[in-house]
Amino acid sequence: QVRLVASGGGLVQAGGSLSLSCISSGDTFSRYNVGWFRQAPGKEREFVAATSWNNGIAEYVDSVKGRFTISRDNAKNTAYLQMNSLKPEDTGAYYCAADENFAVLVSRPSYWGQGTQVTVSS
Repeated sequence: QVRLVASGGGLVQAGGSLSLSCISSGDTFSRYNVGWFRQAPGKEREFVAATSWNNGIAEYVDSVKGRFTISRDNAKNTAYLQMNSLKPEDTGAYYCAADENFAVLVSRPSYWGQGTQVTVSS
């Protein structure tokens, strides 16, 4: 079992940048594919980005392509989400997640961290 703790959220103006981190503990981090999801007020949680266990595969929701970059450092048991050119519609609680199966990760991951709030002002 893997435990995830997300951090790095905050308040930023539109056009700004934030970097989120997701630190893992428990089971071997490199066994897991890792992703980020977000949930805006009044909306369902949605997939944002995912990376495979070795950074070999990355997927993004269309709305963040070219602006967000997901990465991981297995030696530090940490995954990252670099968010640039932020827009007000990026506002929400961001959650990191993990699963041993990449296809499962992007739809219904087995493990979740707590959310970290990102607020983008216009």
